[in-house]
Amino acid sequence: MNSLVIKVGGNELDDTRFVERLITVLVGMKDPQPVLVHGGGKEIAALQKQLGLVPAFVEGLRVTDADSLRVAEMVLSGSVNKRLVAKLVAAGAGAIGLSGVDLGLIRVEKMQHPAGDLGLVGAVKETNTAPLQALLAAGMLPVISPISLGRDGRTYNVNADHAALGIARGLGAQSLLLVTNVKGVMADGAVLPRLGAGEAQALIADGTISGGMVPKVRSALEAVAAGVPEAVICDVAGLEAFAAGGRGGTAVVAG
Repeated sequence: MNSLVIKVGGNELDDTRFVERLITVLVGMKDPQPVLVHGGGKEIAALQKQLGLVPAFVEGLRVTDADSLRVAEMVLSGSVNKRLVAKLVAAGAGAIGLSGVDLGLIRVEKMQHPAGDLGLVGAVKETNTAPLQALLAAGMLPVISPISLGRDGRTYNVNADHAALGIARGLGAQSLLLVTNVKGVMADGAVLPRLGAGEAQALIADGTISGGMVPKVRSALEAVAAGVPEAVICDVAGLEAFAAGGRGGTAVVAG
């Protein structure tokens, strides 16, 4: 079966209009069949502050101690996941909410980062996508929180981009869509429709790709290096175009 992994971040999920358009696309998409992986960073930070915890990051990755992990689990596998599933089911989709822990979908080891200790943050080591294939074959729409299971039996917080990459690679998905609030990779005021890996690296090096777009492109490069045919960086309009059989955003490919 043809499958498509879509990753959306927490910032985008705070936008009511974005969510409405996302739900419409997902309900209508049958081929390829979608799998949704979501973040929720902004909501995690808000709850941390309410509980007197101080959010901390190392090169964009959330430092996660035991208390912050409990917050991340409540937000990602709880409120955000079930809110999305509720909206999808209400719109007619056969959505089912899961996390990387359920059925051992995503197995991780503690991430070792040269810039500092991230705490209970996991690096994806393997995925068990057979249950997802069974759900897709039954016409269901998996909605996945990136909280995942360590080989040591503990739960870990996992970057949603990394979780989506692991799922896409395990499913043999035809595309990974990284849906954000920008149209794609820009150069000279226009969206680049296609980027080879070498060209993308060069544009990062010369500063054409800068700021928040750099980690998005690097995530796309990791995906294609891992064997996903293409990783598309787009906004919700690009997702709508893709669902309609067209193209939007920037497709990062290996060649």
